[in-house]
Amino acid sequence: MRNRTLWSKYVFLSVATVFMWVKTYIVYRTGFDLKIENAMQSFILLINPLSFFLLVFGFALFMKQRIRDIYIIVVSTLGTILLISNMSFYSFYNDFLTIPVLFQSSNMGDLDSSIQEIVKPSYFLMFVDILILIWLSRKNRHKDYGAVTVKERRSYFLVVCVVFIFNVGLAEIQRPQFLTRSFDREILVKNIGIFNFHIYDGIVQSATSAQRALADSDELVEIQNYVNANEKEPSEEMFGIAKDRNVIFVSLESTQSFVLNETLNDKGITPFLNDFVNESYYFENFYHQTEQGKTSDSEFIVANSLYPLGRGSVFFTNSENEYNATPEILKDYGYYSATFHANNATFWNRDIVYDSFEVDTFFDIESYDITPENSFGWGLKDKEFFEQTVDLMKTLPQPFYSYSITLTNHFPFELEEEDKLIDEYDSNSEIFNRYLQTVRYQDEALKRFIEKLKEENLYENSIIVLMGDHYGISENHNEALAQFLGKDEITPYDTIQLQRVPFVIHIPGLTDQHPKLISDISGQIDVKPTLLHLLGVDTTDRIQFGQDLFSPERTPFAVLRNGSFITQDYISVSTLCYDRESGEEIEREGTCDVYEDMAHDELSFSDKIIYGDLLRFYNKEEESVEE
Repeated sequence: MRNRTLWSKYVFLSVATVFMWVKTYIVYRTGFDLKIENAMQSFILLINPLSFFLLVFGFALFMKQRIRDIYIIVVSTLGTILLISNMSFYSFYNDFLTIPVLFQSSNMGDLDSSIQEIVKPSYFLMFVDILILIWLSRKNRHKDYGAVTVKERRSYFLVVCVVFIFNVGLAEIQRPQFLTRSFDREILVKNIGIFNFHIYDGIVQSATSAQRALADSDELVEIQNYVNANEKEPSEEMFGIAKDRNVIFVSLESTQSFVLNETLNDKGITPFLNDFVNESYYFENFYHQTEQGKTSDSEFIVANSLYPLGRGSVFFTNSENEYNATPEILKDYGYYSATFHANNATFWNRDIVYDSFEVDTFFDIESYDITPENSFGWGLKDKEFFEQTVDLMKTLPQPFYSYSITLTNHFPFELEEEDKLIDEYDSNSEIFNRYLQTVRYQDEALKRFIEKLKEENLYENSIIVLMGDHYGISENHNEALAQFLGKDEITPYDTIQLQRVPFVIHIPGLTDQHPKLISDISGQIDVKPTLLHLLGVDTTDRIQFGQDLFSPERTPFAVLRNGSFITQDYISVSTLCYDRESGEEIEREGTCDVYEDMAHDELSFSDKIIYGDLLRFYNKEEESVEE
């Protein structure tokens, strides 16, 4: 009888725990694309939600019975909402929510079409268990199971601790130092679970928020020594080859390299860009290195040669830091700087960040003539954007440094019928099918842009740089990608290779006569030093993690924000190592592990600079030298 009475105190809690445990595991398997490499990982994934729900539901044992039921129902509801939020976010970004991402809620007003695309009505079936819990609570509301004793609570929470320690112990065996050396949120979710990950994220957020207050100039010394040790001499032939030219930099929204030189129904997807590449320096193994900030991350990397943060966007979390961005540096060389983007100035906090970068003028949505006829989806169409941008460029003092950000090729990749220049692809992914059409439209808009630069005499005395800002097609569309690329499946190796984005440097009068296809591994982190050296700007002793792509001493190397990295010979992703040329999986020892510390140091040092606002100390040193 006593055992039955004891069980009755826990039955509602146990049912709620099982519901949330099973529901979370189903989400793991159907809502996320978690790569399970062995049986141990599969088992850890199964048990990792348990400790969290045993813990949070366990607090109900300190409450009276009626309040206890209400508390468990509320927690179950909140947990379900968090699961749905992560599923919705993951369905496009292939990532999990973090606290800094929530700081970006001001962006939501511009994301209506994107949100409608990723939130599915079927998600609301996940509330069925909540309705069952409400029914059970009402059914048993007059029964009195008695208070939970202190001894019973102690025994309960001892079980919780054992389950959690068992989970973490297995995870540590599977992935040593996974809490301290991992930059990959998927690894954390696979090992400690989505809910424990959010607790971990909160702890990290608290720790990073305190870093600026505790930082001092001594922390910059170690980083400066690391940067100086890895600094490479620029190419004598290329240094200053574009001196005093205007810089016309175009950020191509969501453009990946796999679309180049491809056709659909015998029609080229990027016919103009294909030709332009053949008259330029083209880097075919150039990787985007963005994370949760996407386009804003791309801007940040290019301007500063620092890595983006692993959580959220620097544009929101550290917008008022001291930086030493390209626009600021070029002021000393007589350059005027401007950014062109037909969106709200506050989107991605750009109005504040550009002040930190010392951008002279931001031509935002207010600078453009936008009508229902020339806009669609996210706003001003690319053709009209480029037309009006050139007109605005003509007003700038020369030489100028300009940075233009396109819009049309943005998720969910929608076009009006009149702008569809190729037919839709026939995969099972409507997103992927539409993507190829918006890429084609963007290519045509880019063609018109170059033509108008020539018409307005802005072409010959400029250096034109084109760069894809981040991926457009996530891993959720791998089946369609595999079909398009003629592969049986998309492997982790293929996923890394798909992070390549176009990077083109076009110098009229030079590259059209002597174009080059450059195969060395490179990334967005390398853009700043490369561009500055082409303009004849010395970057000696500057804090930057990229290297001049034309330097004969450069080590081909690119680190992605999640800790994956690419060398000339190897690709490292999670615990796997691949031969870069063949794509065959190989042992890590003596191959990928040789570069592991370098990848970790680059990301860690960059994070310290941003979280600690360390460049305020560097900039003070520069000011004292000038005085």
